[in-house]
Amino acid sequence: MDRVTAAVVFNRICELGSLSAASRALGISRPMVSRYLEEMESWAGTRLLHRSSRRLTITPAGEAILEKTRQLARLSEEIRQETPQGIPAGTLRIACAHFTAVHLVGPVIPDFLARYPALRIELEINNQPVSLIGERIDLAIRITDTPEPGTIARRLGDCCSVLCASPAYLQQHGMPQTPDDLAHHNCLCYSHFAGQSWHFTSPQGEKMAVAVKGNFSAGISSLLCDAASADCGIAMVPEQEARHALESGKLVTLLPDYEPGRIGIWGLYLSREHQPAALRLILDELQRNLLSPA
Repeated sequence: MDRVTAAVVFNRICELGSLSAASRALGISRPMVSRYLEEMESWAGTRLLHRSSRRLTITPAGEAILEKTRQLARLSEEIRQETPQGIPAGTLRIACAHFTAVHLVGPVIPDFLARYPALRIELEINNQPVSLIGERIDLAIRITDTPEPGTIARRLGDCCSVLCASPAYLQQHGMPQTPDDLAHHNCLCYSHFAGQSWHFTSPQGEKMAVAVKGNFSAGISSLLCDAASADCGIAMVPEQEARHALESGKLVTLLPDYEPGRIGIWGLYLSREHQPAALRLILDELQRNLLSPA
């Protein structure tokens, strides 16, 4: 039997926790999954999984083998992604949050795939960080000040924010004149950031942090923008998210002399070794697009 396929099957069994789930995910029969597992154990010369009627438990030897089979599966995919002509092919799995998908990654994909028609992109949208190894992710795009350790991080650009509120909210509650005034307003916060402080740079170049609070938080910036448009409070959201509402007059910009803090946009991946050409190309494309926005 094909040992590379056996390694891929073993990986999926461990990720999903059962032979039946691996069978469904891989589109092969349950008996065939069992045969590939037997092939892996024969190849390793030891039992890799304890099997009972209720659950599977990976053995210590299985844990050691799992990391090696993951490396083998990644290397196999990277080899397969290179055509004889050096044209990127195969599947590239990218993970990012909803805002990033809609405004940063999505606009790049059509032209990118038109230039590389042998390539397939799977975009996994999740507002919580995912495991690059466990979810078989080639590239994660994060907007953060602290890229997670254990990955290679390439800065692709900056996320610029705008402070905004609706005219009706401001008419009722007044216009803030300085960042300190935000402490007396209902501020709509992004729920994934620990400690609700908004950061600014003053006209004199001084860095400022203001503690804010409010009665609504959300993990998706579009919901914060919609809430601000509906007169709920003041929001700090990415410029791209608020652009349409600002142009239509549903929102207005606040504190124009104070620049909201910028947050880095990072491309995260696991290794510089055996890096697929498609990964390098999409990183370059995203960086060009972010540095030279339309």
